[in-house]
Amino acid sequence: MVNYKKGLVLGATAAVLTAVAVTGAGLRFSRSFAYLENNPKQLVDEVWQVINDTYVDATFNQVDWLAIRQQYVGESKTYETKEEAYKAIREMLEKLGDPYTRFMDPEEFKNMQIDTSGELTGVGIQLTKDEETKELTVVAPIEDTPAFEAGILAKDVIIKINGKTTEGMEVEDAVKLIRGKPGSKVTLTIRRTNQEIDYPIVRARIELHPVKAQVKETPTGKVGYIRLTQFSAHASEEMRDAIREAEAAKVTGYILDLRSNPGGLLYSSVEIARMWLDEGRIVSTVSRNGELEAQKATNRALTDKPLVILVDGGSASASEILSGALQDNERATLVGTKTFGKGLVQSVRRLGDGTSGLAVTIAKYLTPSGRDINKQGIEPDILVELTEEQRKELQQQRDKIGDFGDPQFDQAYEELKKEIAKAGGTNARGSLR
Repeated sequence: MVNYKKGLVLGATAAVLTAVAVTGAGLRFSRSFAYLENNPKQLVDEVWQVINDTYVDATFNQVDWLAIRQQYVGESKTYETKEEAYKAIREMLEKLGDPYTRFMDPEEFKNMQIDTSGELTGVGIQLTKDEETKELTVVAPIEDTPAFEAGILAKDVIIKINGKTTEGMEVEDAVKLIRGKPGSKVTLTIRRTNQEIDYPIVRARIELHPVKAQVKETPTGKVGYIRLTQFSAHASEEMRDAIREAEAAKVTGYILDLRSNPGGLLYSSVEIARMWLDEGRIVSTVSRNGELEAQKATNRALTDKPLVILVDGGSASASEILSGALQDNERATLVGTKTFGKGLVQSVRRLGDGTSGLAVTIAKYLTPSGRDINKQGIEPDILVELTEEQRKELQQQRDKIGDFGDPQFDQAYEELKKEIAKAGGTNARGSLR
């Protein structure tokens, strides 16, 4: 794992069914695992201290955090078992009203670590708990997975899992129900607009390849098309290879497809932004004490050829960092629909008992122009809405995604033609550096 801002995760979800980063950042606690294993109250106190020291909002979302400590770790409070402590921690964190700040028991934390391998067993969706409605909402289905093939769409609300209502259910609990052995079945009941639909889905083992790229022959010459589905640990390496291959093929411009990309690792989005941008700010992270740091381009872009980016409501978090950075620096034109609007950064750490974990929202990020996009999203330069029928058709005929006949791709290509014409159809550098 690249050692960049250990523990920082820009996942779009409160718990995802995809790869996310888990580091040993929490191991800096000096208390022994054995001590906390046998002292559940100390574990509750540890979580309180972490929130007190690092939570992004100094007002703790208008919660009297000192009073919370007295309630959960006061002198008269006792816990007989770890399970009692786990329940207290969840209650304590729930008072913050932040679905991204969450406690993970040993099983949940282990599952999160398993996901970092780049392979998962399940149906292939990113799931979040809507901050306002508290409903379990699909951020996006992962392309070429059972959920995608079944027809699950971004923004679908999951109301039942195998007939069990999800009302009041936490994301981690939903994950447990959705995961299962390859070949087994799970039925997701979703609400879409005013319809309720049952989707029986067969679970599978899913290997994640974040970059799909090809060189397209078009009337205006060769165009590089790159679809990035996730900002995983290998995304930047695969993106670099895709750009180099496209440059070797002498493409005249690029379409970068970030639709239904739920985000991932902060360092991955920064590294990829540097491949497209020679100079300028990429993103800044701001804690309750002010700016933590700003990431900038390093004059090492792989190409300066015209670039159009496709985004939609499933483009979240790290996708918004990348698209926002290139939009603000006038490096790319955005085509599609408004992005998801998740601008928060979590630190994921192992707790002092050695088996459980904690994700804490420690900062928000701002685009180069200073935009705080959390809950707001990024507006595209050119709005192209898809009807539900068009979305379904693209899922049923996946070969049309990112090709002519895909309405958003068609518009992106029209815009790219204009940009290529402005640039004279050549790369100012003349060669790949």
